[in-house]
Amino acid sequence: MKTTGYAALNAETPLAPYSFDRRELRSDDVAIEILYCGVCHSDLHQTRSDWPGTIYPCVPGHEIVGRVIEVGGDVTRHKVGDAVAVGCLVDSCGHCDQCLAHEEQMCREGVTLTYNGRDRITGDVTYGGYSKHVVVREEFVLSIPEGLDLARAAPLLCAGITTYSPLRTWHVGPGSRVGVIGLGGLGHMAVKLAAGLGADVTVISRSDAKTADALALGADRVLVSTDAEAMAAAANAFDLIIDTVPVRHDLRPYMPLLDIDATLVIVGQLGLVDEISTLPLLMGRRRISGSPVGGIAETQEMLNFCAKKNILPECEMIAIQEINGAFERMEKADVRYRFVIDMATLEGPAAA
Repeated sequence: MKTTGYAALNAETPLAPYSFDRRELRSDDVAIEILYCGVCHSDLHQTRSDWPGTIYPCVPGHEIVGRVIEVGGDVTRHKVGDAVAVGCLVDSCGHCDQCLAHEEQMCREGVTLTYNGRDRITGDVTYGGYSKHVVVREEFVLSIPEGLDLARAAPLLCAGITTYSPLRTWHVGPGSRVGVIGLGGLGHMAVKLAAGLGADVTVISRSDAKTADALALGADRVLVSTDAEAMAAAANAFDLIIDTVPVRHDLRPYMPLLDIDATLVIVGQLGLVDEISTLPLLMGRRRISGSPVGGIAETQEMLNFCAKKNILPECEMIAIQEINGAFERMEKADVRYRFVIDMATLEGPAAA
C-alpha cells in the first residue's frame, strides 16, 4: 500500500512530506485510513533525537484515530467501516508472562512501538500516524466506543492511558486524594480522569495562573508549590501524586506532601531527575515510581470509561502543514492542551 505522510529526515530539518509503502496485509492485519492523529511531546523529542535511537526517516504519531478500510482473512475483531484507534504499541511477543497478563507494554522480549520501532517479522522500521494509512495487527487495534468524539479522542491513546494507568494501578476511586504536578497535555488528562474516578484532585503548580483552568477541568483546588506556607500546610495530604513534568526537575519539595505509604509516580520526564534525599521516603514509607502507557485491555477500558463519563482532552485542531509551528509552540507550552492533526489536510502524493 503506497501512502504519504510527514517525516523528519534528520534531527535538524523540519518535518516534510514523505511517500512510503505500508506492508501488504497479513492474515491478522487491519488496514486503517487515519482521520486524526494527536501530537505528543514524544514526537518532538524523538524526531529531534533528544532521545537516543531515532531511526531516520522518522514518521511520528502514536495517537491514531481512523476507520477500517481492509482486513486480513483471519481478522474477527474489526470490520470495514469500524471506527478504531491505535496507540503507542503495535505488537509484542504475545507469550511472555507480561503479555499473558495483558501488560503488553512490559513485554519481556520488547514491545514494538508504533513508530521508530522494528516489525517483529520483517525487521522493517515502523512508521506512525502522521500519515494517511497504517497497517496494524488486529490485537493492537482498539475499538472507539459509540458516542466518543473522533475528532478529540486521539490524545487519549497516549496522554489518556499514560495517566489512567497509574490511577488504576494505585486503585484511585472515591475518597482518594490525588495531586497532579503540571497542567499540560498529560496533566489536564490526569485531572479529568482522576475526577471522573471520584477522587479529590489538587493541581500542584508553580503559580496560581492556571487556577481557573484547573477548576474548570475538574480539580478541587490548586496548590502553589512556590508558596512555602501552603506547601507546609499540605504535608501528608496525598495518597498519590502524578508527576507530569516533561523535563528534569527537583522532586524534593513534593515528598513531604505524600501520606504514609503513598506514591509519587513519574509519567512525564524520561531521563535524569535532580538529587533526592531518602529521608522522607524512609520515614513515611513513601515511594517514587514510574509508569509507562497501559496494555491493550487497559487502554480499551480507558476508552470505554471516557465514553461513559464524556471525558475528552482539550484539543486544538491543526492541518498537517502546521506541524512544525505546532512543535515550536509545544516547546513553549503554548497549547491548551493538545494538538490534533486533521489528516484530511494530507491529500495527494507527497513530494519525492
